[in-house]
Amino acid sequence: MSRLLEQYRKKVIPALQKEFGIKNVMAVPKVEKVVVNVGIGKIAKEDKVVERIAKDLAKLTGQKPVFRKAKRSIASFKVREGVNIGLMATLRGKRMYDFMDRLISIALPRSKDFRGIDTKNFDKNGNLNLGIRESSIFPEITYETLKDVFSLEVTVVTTAKDPAKSPLGDRGAGKQKGIALLRLMGFPIKKM
Repeated sequence: MSRLLEQYRKKVIPALQKEFGIKNVMAVPKVEKVVVNVGIGKIAKEDKVVERIAKDLAKLTGQKPVFRKAKRSIASFKVREGVNIGLMATLRGKRMYDFMDRLISIALPRSKDFRGIDTKNFDKNGNLNLGIRESSIFPEITYETLKDVFSLEVTVVTTAKDPAKSPLGDRGAGKQKGIALLRLMGFPIKKM
């Protein structure tokens, strides 16, 4: 069992139940999935570079990424419909917890000028959207084999959603639950 999953079950669930007054264990927010995206719009025509980026992303996530295609043509960006413009990997289960553990304990501390995750990176449903400028902060990518530095976007999707018609009418409760969940899991989130 992953270290982060064990921490979630033993420490995070009781703490969230106490903080938000949740009686049912199944109603406690949890991390549903982690989505990792890489945009390759500018270099889409260079097949070897795209292939190396896909290989590096597969090393980072532990699974083969999927190519994302343009939905429509945009002349000003020189993009045609059906052309590959990005790579995406959706992580669930053990791979998700392993990736989050490496992100929290190794990658973010290695990031240049990192001072914590701002609460503005959370949406109203408690999902974290995080942009990483250099992929080289992950330990799987070594400087010796690094040919192309690429940026990536990580989205941590939680189940801390705010009901649409809450009888209490407290907007933003999903965001607060999402922040509390990820803070207890070890994400370095700045104080509000």
